[in-house]
Amino acid sequence: MKVDQVHRELEQARSRGPLKDIIIEPCPRQLVELRAVLRSMDPEPGEIVRVASSDVAMAAALIKVANSPLYARSRSASTVADAVAMLGVAHSVSILTGFVVRRSFPTQSPLLEHFWLSSARRATAMGYVARQLIDIDPEVAHTCGLFCHIALPVLIKGLRGYEATLQSAMAATEQSFTEVENGAHQTDHAVVGAIVAKTWLLPPEIALAVRLHHDFSVLTDESVPLAVRQLVAMLLVTEHMVAQYEHVPETSDWQLHGSAGLALLHVQEHEVTVWADALHDQFASETV
Repeated sequence: MKVDQVHRELEQARSRGPLKDIIIEPCPRQLVELRAVLRSMDPEPGEIVRVASSDVAMAAALIKVANSPLYARSRSASTVADAVAMLGVAHSVSILTGFVVRRSFPTQSPLLEHFWLSSARRATAMGYVARQLIDIDPEVAHTCGLFCHIALPVLIKGLRGYEATLQSAMAATEQSFTEVENGAHQTDHAVVGAIVAKTWLLPPEIALAVRLHHDFSVLTDESVPLAVRQLVAMLLVTEHMVAQYEHVPETSDWQLHGSAGLALLHVQEHEVTVWADALHDQFASETV
């Protein structure tokens, strides 16, 4: 699917069909403020400290990450300012983005507890992998990992019967996840996730990667921007690492397309094993 086709599809999906009445909340004020700081020519750490300190839970979340095993330092962070100084402005924004996103979709469902945990792990892995590669923005990668499946709480809340569909899709062996979704609702989480990303004015490569993250033909389609293809490949790799860590059955995506994803990223499979080992302590420290 070409990029212009994706944009037309998203516009049409939002204006008619099963998604026209779904409510997608506007981007939270705190996230708008954080991204504004990041876009400035000279991001000011004090502004990140101000935003994070305005909310006790946000502040605690940032300090917790700064003190986690993946970012082990000779001294621990005891204040928000310490955490921002240790993590840097851009990475602090990524972590706070995850917190704000989680709180923005409060739908209650037992299925979502594991979803949020896996999303946090995927986002962490995306940022980590980006730091091992060249010319891939770790904060864009982290955010893409967060939004990859962000449609699930939106669909559970907005589409009647979607929770049962989600259970069926997770158990399906003969059909893909999106095939099950489309068979029941004429839409899927990749489409809705991309709409959320566009509504929240995230970088366009994130919206495109979220829409295309189950279309692995894009890995070799040079009409799709390289940045988008790289994000799709990274999502494939990190999904594989998270699945291994969580001891859940591997999907067919990795067997069928893993080699193409690794080739695009110029990565060997043994490197993925090394990355997964490095991430295990951080995965273990992630909480919902």
